[in-house]
Amino acid sequence: MQTRTQVCITVDTEFSIAGHFEDPQRYAPLAEPVVYGHVNGKQQGLGFLLDTLNQYQIKASFFVECANYFYFGDEPMSTVVRQIQAAQQDIQLHIHPVWLSFGNKDHPNPFPRHDDCSGRNYAEIFRVIETCSEVFERWVGHRPDALRTGSLRVDSNVYRAMASLGIPLASNIALGVYTPKETELQILSGRKQIHGVMELPVFTYQDSALLGYTHNKSLQITSCSWPELRHLLWAARKAGVEQIVLLTHPFEFIKKSDFRYSRVTRNRINQTRLQKLCHFINQHDQDFEAANFSDSRQQWLASERQHPSLRIPSIFAVGRKIHNKINDLVWAY
Repeated sequence: MQTRTQVCITVDTEFSIAGHFEDPQRYAPLAEPVVYGHVNGKQQGLGFLLDTLNQYQIKASFFVECANYFYFGDEPMSTVVRQIQAAQQDIQLHIHPVWLSFGNKDHPNPFPRHDDCSGRNYAEIFRVIETCSEVFERWVGHRPDALRTGSLRVDSNVYRAMASLGIPLASNIALGVYTPKETELQILSGRKQIHGVMELPVFTYQDSALLGYTHNKSLQITSCSWPELRHLLWAARKAGVEQIVLLTHPFEFIKKSDFRYSRVTRNRINQTRLQKLCHFINQHDQDFEAANFSDSRQQWLASERQHPSLRIPSIFAVGRKIHNKINDLVWAY
């Protein structure tokens, strides 16, 4: 009997530079508005996510960005961590290394100001991950089981450093977002052992344009319509896919008037997509189950998995583009 297809909802929980590098006198980085998305006194970002997951009894993995400590200090992200912990959700490590440049004062070996985990030598990326893992442990209370690099930028040195630091799982690859230079890292889905670390990429599939052109698209709440997502879930089930990793962020569940979050409202379309996904998992619990990195660690480490590539009909791509465009243009849609 085929085991249930696992759906792993992952939430990159991070703050924003918000124009600070372009105009530091005028713009300070933003924290709470990016994660909480308060609308009429209610959190439409993180709070909505946690409430929805709790309503449907879904366990997800929150990849919490830790390098922001070097600008903000322990607060406010440690408060975010406590809120996620109170909701009994899984927490893993996320790193946007650009924040480390704020800690360069009087340091004999400063971090360069760029945000890629890829393209760094082994010693440097080891120090990046080690430094952020220490912040993570202080906030969360234990070492991370898994890492996701900022903007899904990764290369082989990241995995070598992770292995040396004892972080066994990764979700650093999403070919619809970024294609690593090394061919061994160009994987669409499944599980693959890379330099001693088990990688579980964000599920990536091919969509079709009207002229027959195809491109890689990684599974994200903000860019995938519900009909498209539902089609993919059943297609993956039929193809024997063992686990599907989906990516989202708290800020995807609000709309903002500008990069400074001067005015926000709830993103009804994206919120509805998450609600429908959670309901779908519960409704079809003989075929699907929610999964997260902590609970599935031993199972996922036990074996690699190669999944078949999936391609969706062009009608889904057309419908999604129209739906997303209307949602972007119409504030109250």
